[in-house]
Amino acid sequence: MPRFKSIITRIVFLHVVAVVITSILMSLALSWLLNYATNNLHNKAMEEQAVSVGEYLHMGYEGRLELNLPLDLLGLYSQEYGRYSYAVIDATGRVMFSSLKDRAAVFNADPHASEIAFLQQKRGNATVSGASLRKIVDGQTFWIQAGEDLGNRDVLIDDIVADFYKDVGWITLPILLILLIIDIAIFRRALRPLRLASAIADDIGPARPGLRLPTDEIPQEVRPLVAAVNQGLDRLEEAFRVQRDFTADAAHELRTPLSVLRTRLDLLKDRDASQALRRDVDGMAHVVSRLLDIAELDSFVIDPKESADLRSVAAEIAEFVAPLALAQGKDIALSGTTEPVWVKGNREMLGRAIRNLAENAINHTAAGSTVEFVVERDGEVSVLDSGPGISDEERNLIFQRFWRRDRRKAGSSGLGLSIVQRIAELYSATVTVENRQPTGARFSLRFVPTRP
Repeated sequence: MPRFKSIITRIVFLHVVAVVITSILMSLALSWLLNYATNNLHNKAMEEQAVSVGEYLHMGYEGRLELNLPLDLLGLYSQEYGRYSYAVIDATGRVMFSSLKDRAAVFNADPHASEIAFLQQKRGNATVSGASLRKIVDGQTFWIQAGEDLGNRDVLIDDIVADFYKDVGWITLPILLILLIIDIAIFRRALRPLRLASAIADDIGPARPGLRLPTDEIPQEVRPLVAAVNQGLDRLEEAFRVQRDFTADAAHELRTPLSVLRTRLDLLKDRDASQALRRDVDGMAHVVSRLLDIAELDSFVIDPKESADLRSVAAEIAEFVAPLALAQGKDIALSGTTEPVWVKGNREMLGRAIRNLAENAINHTAAGSTVEFVVERDGEVSVLDSGPGISDEERNLIFQRFWRRDRRKAGSSGLGLSIVQRIAELYSATVTVENRQPTGARFSLRFVPTRP
């Protein structure tokens, strides 16, 4: 059997094969039944004709057997008509009466042991079929034979028998097509719960780990598989929760030692060593802050009705990171629309995403260059830098947690862009990366526009 990826296609194919085989067998069975019924009618008619001939068989004067058929029967058995014939045979096999020209018996092989027998015999090019009936007249036994030349059989019956299989085939074909269309509709309706479950499964992810496949309307045959999938999702969610809680707890626990370490560094008399250690502590604090952001995002519950002004958020972030950029000899610019741009999302979360893009741009652009914020009216915000750009190989890696192009370079945790990706997933936004000419990169976030 060919392999089908679709359950409906597989079921329909098997159903078509079954219906075709059933139709052929049914046609053969009906054809056999028609032949059987036709032969029974023929045998009954021949028996009735033998009985009819026997009614006019009697003993005459001086014990001579006589047969006086009425005109209608004489016409029926006439040579001109040639369809029916009869014969009367005694116990010795001698032919007493016959409608045949040669006065012969209709059937040579006559089983005298039975009350009635149905026989068939070839006579030249014709086939004669009929009955032989035993009749006792005045204590003497005779056999009355009545036969029909099948070559002169009723044309209507012959046509029905001859064309029955072909006619049934033409009738079966449209019935098969109608059944196929009905079956497809039935199968699609029966599989609708699976399609709905597939749509729900598409929404299961880090943003909605609690979603489960429904089992109420799932077919009984598939329900164990769906239940097993839900149990697997429960285990994954629990493992995800344990990992998230561990990250959050570890980050919280590190904050206090880092604060204490900063305080003790202020007590050192060696200012150069103190500043170097403070830079290391600030780097550790930056990583801890990012870990706390990730832990919060993993457990963050979005409000579908919440919206924010993307233009206002971008302006606020540009103002926030301006001192950091100026301290490194870099400029900040804000361009695009000056009107409010309302999008779906939480103002603080949108700000975190844009801030991480901005800090990433500031860290990778050269001194004396400009980091530019561009806000479009369609809900897109872009951060442009003049850094080395992003290679094709790195585009699949930069949004992974803890990935860094140069792990020896200080000041980068490798978590900023993964936070951007996570916030984009929460609000069904898209993140795109493009290289600029001659150098630089453009990171864009496109949110879903909405009304205030």
